[in-house]
Order: sequence, then structure tokens, then C-alpha cells
Amino acid sequence: MSDTSTVWDTANSRGDWVLAGAQLLTGNDLETAYLISLFTDRQAQPGDVIPDGSNDTRGWIGDVGQKYPIGSRLWLLERAKATPQTLNNARTYVTEAVQWLVDDKVVSKHDITVQWIASGQLGIWIQAYRPDGSKFPAFSWVWKGIK
Repeated sequence: MSDTSTVWDTANSRGDWVLAGAQLLTGNDLETAYLISLFTDRQAQPGDVIPDGSNDTRGWIGDVGQKYPIGSRLWLLERAKATPQTLNNARTYVTEAVQWLVDDKVVSKHDITVQWIASGQLGIWIQAYRPDGSKFPAFSWVWKGIK
């Protein structure tokens, strides 16, 4: 049985579930895994600067003590400037968020490209490889919120 599919809504920069008739769309399990891994807020680590100046480290309480917390720290870049350091942070956050897919042998590896594609827009491109070395279709997303 397939998982419920998360579909990327480009206009609103978010994932959502959609109906297929009277039921939720299923399938696209790997794309859903990447979407949840990248665009769910992982808890900030000690030393991370919270963009709104609050003490809200976000994340999910169920992650406490888990080897792989759900999500990414991309949300920490919401008010960041479009600098090389921000790009490096984004690459680190993306790599960190999807490492579990390699460790759990869902994919054998992935190539990750993170780049500025427009003012305030970060492009993320991932080429995932099956355990036999063949390529999955490539994934790409645009993430807004950078100054």
C-alpha cells in the first residue's frame, strides 16, 4: 500500500494533500519523503539564531531523543540575506534533512544542488539513486523567504 502523496504547491511554497476522486492521492512515496524531510521544521540546535528573535525552536516533540529528527532547519533562513554563507547553510540543512534516506537504504546516494534562482528564491535540486545505482527522476523545488 502506498503512502498519502504530498504534492508541492509552487504558488504558495508548501506541500499539501490532494484528492483523487473521493480519496487522498497516494503514491510518489520518495517525493513525499523528500518533501517532508525538507519542508517540515526540524528543531533548532543550540547556537542556531531564531529568525524572529523568539525562543521558539520549533520542531516536533516526538523527535526528542530520536536519531533522526523529522524535517530540516531551512526555516532558520527565513530572514537571511542572500549570501554565500546562507547558501552554504542551506546546503548543510538539506543534506542533514535527507541523510536518513541513505542510512535507511531507501536511496544509495543523492546529488544535491542548492543555488539562487531569483531574488529571495532558493532552488533545491536532488538527484537520488536507487540501491542498484540507477537514477530516480530528479526532484526540484523553489523555496521563498530569503531576502
